[in-house]
Amino acid sequence: MCRFLAYQGEPIFLETLVCASEHSLVHQSLHAAECKTATNGDGFGIGWYGERDIPGLFRDLRPAWSDENLRSVCTQVRSGQFFAHVRAATGTVTSRANCHPFAHGRWMFMHNGQIGGYTQIKRRLEAALPDEFYHARQGTTDSEVLFLLALAEIAKGSPPPEAVAATLGFTKMLMRDASVDEALRFTAALTDGETLYCFRVACDDRPASLYFSEQPGAVTVASEPVDRGGDHWQAVPRGAFITVRRGTATTVAPFPWAAEAVAA
Repeated sequence: MCRFLAYQGEPIFLETLVCASEHSLVHQSLHAAECKTATNGDGFGIGWYGERDIPGLFRDLRPAWSDENLRSVCTQVRSGQFFAHVRAATGTVTSRANCHPFAHGRWMFMHNGQIGGYTQIKRRLEAALPDEFYHARQGTTDSEVLFLLALAEIAKGSPPPEAVAATLGFTKMLMRDASVDEALRFTAALTDGETLYCFRVACDDRPASLYFSEQPGAVTVASEPVDRGGDHWQAVPRGAFITVRRGTATTVAPFPWAAEAVAA
């Protein structure tokens, strides 16, 4: 499993959450407390929105805790919306193209989880991608396929939560057809640079951990609280998603009905 964080609010330097806090994402890359293994050393990535509509990305294969370039970039980049992710690979190769977050156009995505039996349904999942999104695929992860399938649904006019629900429902259908008994787990973040959606869904009772902190002018979402304490952190309920928009309170809602197939 992986660890990640997302931030939306008044612009801050990335180092505030990625490197400098007590239980920062860099600290979690070596000392995670709420996942199977404490170490997430199969690469890292940061993605941020600046003065352009599309996000910038910096991803690499080195462990986050030992990459001086990551720390240098985070001390210089200030953003009002950014993602950061440290990876623990679950079956696909360790490569830069497989590091999160992923971006396409104005959209950005990162994932902590897995498609059970992915190799058994990979060909059918990829075949469902329209050409535009199939040719955008750079890596080999199940996460990137889910991202692009969701974008294809959004391109048809579906709101993002319903697009994700349709994607997971379709994936679970393929898993059932292939007699896959392993779990589909989807703790993820998706944004277009304006609205942030974060999901905590699984077809068993073990979705990866996810918390959010809403404070004046800022919302932080993280696999684990980055400051080790404080009652300002709330767990995202299992089977729920949150929506973060500037100027409005964060909403917590049950995952759309179309994804009930995920729990079957």
